[in-house]
Amino acid sequence: MLETRDKGSGIRDHSIPYSRSLVPGPRSLFFIFLFSFFSFHLISQDFGFGFDDEADFADSGGSSFAFSAGGEVSASLIGYVDDFSKGAEHTALGDIFSGKLNFSASTPYAEGVIKLNLIPAEMPVSLDEAYMRVFLGRFDITAGLRKLTWGKADSFGPLDVINPLDYSQIFIEMSDNISLINIKTARPLIHAAFRLGDFSKIEGVFIPWFEPHFIPRSGKWAVAQVEMLAMENLSMVHPQFGLITIPITVHEPETTTFNYAQAGLRFTTTIGSADLGAQYYYGRLPQPSAEINVNVISMIPFDAESEITVVYNPYHQIGFDYAQVLFGFNTRAEFAVNITEDLNGDDGSVYNPFISWSLGFDRDIAWGINLNIQVNESIRLMHSKLGDEIDADNPMSLMNGNFDIEGGRPGTATRLTAAVSRKFFREELELRAAVVWGMEDRDCAIMPAFIWSKDNFRASFSGGFFAGNTNGQLGQYRDNDFLKIALIYTF
Repeated sequence: MLETRDKGSGIRDHSIPYSRSLVPGPRSLFFIFLFSFFSFHLISQDFGFGFDDEADFADSGGSSFAFSAGGEVSASLIGYVDDFSKGAEHTALGDIFSGKLNFSASTPYAEGVIKLNLIPAEMPVSLDEAYMRVFLGRFDITAGLRKLTWGKADSFGPLDVINPLDYSQIFIEMSDNISLINIKTARPLIHAAFRLGDFSKIEGVFIPWFEPHFIPRSGKWAVAQVEMLAMENLSMVHPQFGLITIPITVHEPETTTFNYAQAGLRFTTTIGSADLGAQYYYGRLPQPSAEINVNVISMIPFDAESEITVVYNPYHQIGFDYAQVLFGFNTRAEFAVNITEDLNGDDGSVYNPFISWSLGFDRDIAWGINLNIQVNESIRLMHSKLGDEIDADNPMSLMNGNFDIEGGRPGTATRLTAAVSRKFFREELELRAAVVWGMEDRDCAIMPAFIWSKDNFRASFSGGFFAGNTNGQLGQYRDNDFLKIALIYTF
């Protein structure tokens, strides 16, 4: 994960925009949303069209057709502890109301799926996923907008490279959810799979263009390494030249061209009780790098200008994964070699090649307590070849031209994620606590949660609290402690 720093009080910065499909404004959308909810709820009750139910219709050719519809309605309040102390005028509680609508239609030979996100307070409707799948015996092919998971890690596995993440929502989502599928951005892709017998499969994916992680450049979840991209100028007081101001021009790349196409192959099989996988992927690193050029026009009086070109580095990944139950532990492991174009390690605008791995397990240990632990580590190769750290507070440091996008960071980045949970009252009430610990930075995030589930209804009260080194990746969020209340009804 990129180095992070708490900035400002905003919730989301749209520096890297989402792709969304718009319909009428929030008021119209609200009534459409209510109508859709009650309509599909009545349909599912009266005619059996619930999301998990199917209704078959015989066509003139004798084949069956099934249609299903469903979704969820949710209300959530998210408040930041630091805002509470500043008074009501500084306190915002998020979008509050949201929902999802899911539709699918299928025959024995094909399937079509559309999933919509509804957030009246923002963009009213966005496509979460929309794809078609064709079945041809052992071979099937999918095309459309889809979230695709590779690898076996529970979360943040090094092999799960297909879909970018929304970094403004990671901890909000982790506070009361195990799955992080909701913070993934679906990608337009073509995916094909061929089954070799009962236990083996080979997959291929082609993504025609590129979209990076959504990384806020301002606001509460701003990322320090990219905050310079949101600045209009750099300023400092120099003992000789006085106040120095360097205007910044930022150039963003056009990533929807074929030059940014990505592709991968994956093979999975089962040998005995072990599930094994291997994959190759060619794509772009989803976090941005930058080329920085400073042009000094004159020294007395001092005058200069700076150009920053955002770059997304191409890379090759070769990876392996493994899963097996060993001595009662559900064990999972991933290992990947990531090869960038900086094979000498001295190009400051290109990330060095690196090795990444994860190892995790889960098990019910005693008294109904479940323990889930995962360790992730990234090891930078040729770390000694790095240039200087970019210092936005000292524009003169940019004059030497030896800055490096990875400068100032340790050669390894290791994180331990642990979750402990226990269910009570016929498993309707769950108490859970998750901890993310950054070993090199000596910082952490602690996320406790109380979750009550009954049939299709779920209520949760959770929070996120950050501690440790204020210059660490997690500790810099110390002003972002939050509380979250969520109610969800699934239909």
